[in-house]
Amino acid sequence: MSFNNLPSSDRVVLIKVFEDSEGQRLDNFLTKICKGVPKSHLYKIIRSGQVRVNKKKASAETRLKEGDELRIPPLKTKSTQANLSKSMSNSSFRVHTNFKVFDILYEDEGFLAISKPSGLAVHGGSGQSFGVIEQLRQTRADCKSLELVHRIDRSTSGLLLIAKKRSYLRALQEQLRQRLWKKHYEALVLGHWPESLVSISLPLKKLQVSAAEKKVIVSPEGDEAKTLVRVKERFSNALGEFTLLELKILTGRMHQIRVHTSSQGFPIAGDDRYGHFVTNKILSQHGLRRMFLHAKHVSFEHPVTKELVSIQAPLSDELDAFLKLLRHG
Repeated sequence: MSFNNLPSSDRVVLIKVFEDSEGQRLDNFLTKICKGVPKSHLYKIIRSGQVRVNKKKASAETRLKEGDELRIPPLKTKSTQANLSKSMSNSSFRVHTNFKVFDILYEDEGFLAISKPSGLAVHGGSGQSFGVIEQLRQTRADCKSLELVHRIDRSTSGLLLIAKKRSYLRALQEQLRQRLWKKHYEALVLGHWPESLVSISLPLKKLQVSAAEKKVIVSPEGDEAKTLVRVKERFSNALGEFTLLELKILTGRMHQIRVHTSSQGFPIAGDDRYGHFVTNKILSQHGLRRMFLHAKHVSFEHPVTKELVSIQAPLSDELDAFLKLLRHG
């Protein structure tokens, strides 16, 4: 990944070590990827504990293992960062910023499934110069062709499929067009959702509200959209009333779940576009600083083996911690 593509070049970087770097000493590994950085400076940041291996202080003699996660602090100059960037794009490890590391949930010869963190777009554009697919293309040199099979909102976390071969991309997207996928989400909404409300069928229309922003509204002129809903858990405490929902989308419209739940008077907690601004501000003071919408589960037919593939993405620590707060006060 190129640091020139990031919003800022003075951030902590997390690196995940690949197999061909296993057994290398930490100091030698840093020397290799941080070209142009004085060795004295590298040893200084190691000794001071600024470089961490799996969140722990490490010595220069530490031998790296495949899967180890390295924390590298901001380096001195832009030219140094550019050199580090160039080395990263040619080496076998994954680099992520803002402490967001992709968890690979499933992978075979044709596609992979990752758990996308909230706040990261699936592709560059709309004010972002990089996204999930750009990061993967930079950091997975073993994959000649990587393409998004589908998309999820920037604010939504969870399951995202990426094709490694064109044949898999075509087959998976054809299943998606035929609505053969089963896609389930979890969302926390404000208020007590009625048990009787198990399905929402409202057409959705996209509006271009500015050069870089789109919004979705319920409109008879819109496209068909259907969402199935099941109540999982209810909460009542000093923060208010909430309902944890499991949602199955039968169509894949932009912002479908967000607009459908909001249209019924139950906006998603933390939703900064269709939600409740004042409540969101209060919730952020209690640990929920993002939208509580998570792509939890997907199942479909494997393009080659024809077997059922079923993949789940666990809730992030932040969402899980907020649920615990609601349960236990």
